[in-house]
Amino acid sequence: EVQLVESGGGLVQAGGSLRLSCAASGFTFDDYAIGWFRQAPGKEREGVSCISSSDGSTYYADSVKGRFTISSDNAKNTVYLQMNSLKPEDTAVYYCAANTRATYCSWLEYEYDYWGQGTQVTVSS
Repeated sequence: EVQLVESGGGLVQAGGSLRLSCAASGFTFDDYAIGWFRQAPGKEREGVSCISSSDGSTYYADSVKGRFTISSDNAKNTVYLQMNSLKPEDTAVYYCAANTRATYCSWLEYEYDYWGQGTQVTVSS
């Protein structure tokens, strides 16, 4: 059974940092793409970042470039999202998602076949 479990969310002041973790199990952590998405209240879910196992390529939404860093630890089957210089507009539920059928990154939700339960990130001004 494939499982993705996010952790690391919380309440932080603007300018602060958080590191989200996405612990994966139930699939080979050699061929995958893992994406981070977020959904703010009243808004549609949007792609934030993605990492591909094929060559370690990383991708970021324009809104988080230079502030967020995605990385993976294959030994721990875990993908991280380091979030620095957080802004109130980063407040959202953050989800990790896995594409276990291909290794390319995409902002299209239907490309991902497994999703975590989400973790709340709240940034106060």
